[in-house]
Amino acid sequence: MAAHPRLVSASDESGILCIYDDDSKPKVKRRSYAREVLDVFLPAGYPHTVTPDYTPYQIYDSFQAFSSTIAGLLSSRAVLQGFGVGNAASSATGAVLLTVLQESTGRLATILFAHRLGQAIEPECKFYRFLADIFNDSAMFLDVLSPALPGPAKVVALCMSGVLRALCGVSGGSAKASLSAHFARSGNLAELNAKDGSQETVISLLGMLVGSVFVRFVQSRLAVWLWTATLVGLHLWTNYQAVRSVQMRTLNKQRITIIITEFLRSGRVLRPDQVAAKERILRWKAPNIDYARRHPEIGEITTTDILNFRDNQYIIVNGTAGQKIYLKQAATTVDAIEAWVAALGRLRSVDDEFWKTMASSGWDLKTGAMETGHAVRILVE
Repeated sequence: MAAHPRLVSASDESGILCIYDDDSKPKVKRRSYAREVLDVFLPAGYPHTVTPDYTPYQIYDSFQAFSSTIAGLLSSRAVLQGFGVGNAASSATGAVLLTVLQESTGRLATILFAHRLGQAIEPECKFYRFLADIFNDSAMFLDVLSPALPGPAKVVALCMSGVLRALCGVSGGSAKASLSAHFARSGNLAELNAKDGSQETVISLLGMLVGSVFVRFVQSRLAVWLWTATLVGLHLWTNYQAVRSVQMRTLNKQRITIIITEFLRSGRVLRPDQVAAKERILRWKAPNIDYARRHPEIGEITTTDILNFRDNQYIIVNGTAGQKIYLKQAATTVDAIEAWVAALGRLRSVDDEFWKTMASSGWDLKTGAMETGHAVRILVE
């Protein structure tokens, strides 16, 4: 008698594997306990419901959170010392007033930073994600140094620390939202953020447990400074590796410039993972081109400029400060990208087939990430 085929089906929700043997009798086998524990911290359907770069990013992100938690305990102790905890000559009222001053300066810095740079965070989310940790680590150094400073300098250091932490909150929180939207590929953004919070909670708890033992043995001022520098160095390295591993699919100024440069050199269109390997996080020498951030004044755009670009959804104006791109009212995301390529002087080298290849290579041509300031649109009649 012929054997029946062997069928296997799985259910992520129940964690049960249903296996049919040769006699067509279903058998039930539960997944391992380790997998069930991991499912508490990973998005449902992982790894199929997230992008491939989610895993390396989360691994590095976990390491950076662990080192940051331990360094944070050292800086927190230094802040308490700066507030006068353990000093009989210090008053609780003075500590409260210093806290109020620190919080006030930090919140004002939050408002100013969000107003001036809020629109640039999403297009440059990798840069601002790493910059947030530079802010945070700089704040830690000021905290650790504060007990050794005289009164007025101590106040200034603690206030600057509050400002840097506030900037870290705005920059890191906003950039993280963009990265989460990138990782969520199955409409699971809310769940992904919730699971990310669970991961951070566990890592922070482990860091506090290890740090609680750590701070008992690191007491001298020199030891605190040396260990803070070591932990901050590890924190920044793991953060850098985390953002380097991200393969964004949206096109910003740097990514489209890398793509166009390689396309003209070899005739091939780079994929997001290939561009990520070439992308710079902190230092990138941008061409002297930018999108307009205010409406043009009389005479700034000439009739010649309008006629030269009458068939396009943008106008490029050459000025003493470089080239400025004005997008027209009906401009799309592709028009904004095309305008940048035209300003580079490379538009004649690409055609409709180029944009089709871009889309098939995995690039998102619908989400705008070229403009990093106030979006300006002009109407030409």
